[in-house]
Amino acid sequence: MRYLVLFLMLPGSALAQAQAGWGNVGQQEEKGFSWTDPLWPDFWMAWTPATLAVFIGIFSAIAVIGLLEGFRFRDGIERKGCLGLTTTLGDRLFISLLGSVFIFLAWLGFVGQPVWVPLFIAIGWGAFVFWKV
Repeated sequence: MRYLVLFLMLPGSALAQAQAGWGNVGQQEEKGFSWTDPLWPDFWMAWTPATLAVFIGIFSAIAVIGLLEGFRFRDGIERKGCLGLTTTLGDRLFISLLGSVFIFLAWLGFVGQPVWVPLFIAIGWGAFVFWKV
């Protein structure tokens, strides 16, 4: 009881505690870059840097395939691969993107995060599709 009275009589302890930590509880901290923070908070879709990078990658791949088929390979590169399908560059891009989506969904369903392993599996799948299919 004697210690409690001494503690309550020290007004400096409450002041020191307010300055040290509890006085900053309601204030926002300065944060750095985050892949999951929205780029435009009031926009109808949650565009994060990760979703923007994925969409830029997909549209860039479509543009590169379109330019290759338009200028370099005018007749297209049709080939019959190991699946028995006759495919062009665009078909192989579609098959690789579709397979990559299934790889990521299966990984998230069975294992969860992190998603670095399915990223490398999906890159390997894309290389296989463009090489053998």
